[in-house]
Amino acid sequence: MKWSDFSKLIKLRLTFLVVFSASISFLIGSRVNGEIIWLNWGKLIIGGFLVTAAANCFNEIIEKDYDKLMRRTMDRPIPAGRMNTGQALVLGLGMGMAGTYLLGSLNLQTGLLSVFSILLYAFAYTPMKRKSPIAVFIGAIPGALPPLIGYVAAHEKIDQIALILFGIQFVWQFPHFWAIAWVLDDDYKLAGFRLLPSGKRNLTSAIITFIFTLILIPVSLLPTWYHFGGYYVGGVSLLLSLAFLYLAFMLLRTLQIGSAKKLMYGSFIYLPVVQLMFLFDFIGKGK
Repeated sequence: MKWSDFSKLIKLRLTFLVVFSASISFLIGSRVNGEIIWLNWGKLIIGGFLVTAAANCFNEIIEKDYDKLMRRTMDRPIPAGRMNTGQALVLGLGMGMAGTYLLGSLNLQTGLLSVFSILLYAFAYTPMKRKSPIAVFIGAIPGALPPLIGYVAAHEKIDQIALILFGIQFVWQFPHFWAIAWVLDDDYKLAGFRLLPSGKRNLTSAIITFIFTLILIPVSLLPTWYHFGGYYVGGVSLLLSLAFLYLAFMLLRTLQIGSAKKLMYGSFIYLPVVQLMFLFDFIGKGK
């Protein structure tokens, strides 16, 4: 199997983003404990990579017939015929079991959360994509679990900080994913996917996207509000959230694919910067 096929099978860029989010939260959880166990950080990165890769692999197995219909996905290894479902299933199961074992070796909660994430993403979110836009809400749960998993891997408790990390990523996903769905709506419709809030590129979808981007502003300020971070993370989060909101407003005003692309690219910048600022400010406050 070629590396290019493997990277497409596991959605490599998405997998790296997930692992990055979990690793940042692990460092925050470690700071709460007072020490960083770098061996456990390595286990989290490798285990998180394998679990995420497995979930994406199962997703592609389930959607293989629909991937053939979309220009964006028809060159993936399964629909293109370079890999059969049996091979992908063995690979996915192997990665899933190895990743779950590594994460479970950190503590039981981390292992259970990783299994829940795989099941919810692959077997609830994936089939729901062709039935209802509610799929985005379902998918936002496993999509927001990486920072929770990373934090619990270090701290072993789902406390207020863990819930804030989860909440930021949970709300962020709606404008992020709807921007992607707006850009790719023509392709998604070829496979029967209904992912925009109203099912169409229209004013209703743009309004709902704008509302969730607006909700992200107070959610992003929770670290400062509860004194887990200082004014640095609060100031940067506020500025980024306002810029993000402006991009959502431009989509609302123009209803154009170009505006949706800008919102999509803005979302790629927003989350890692806010998470890194939370980490740096949290460490600086000496929590």
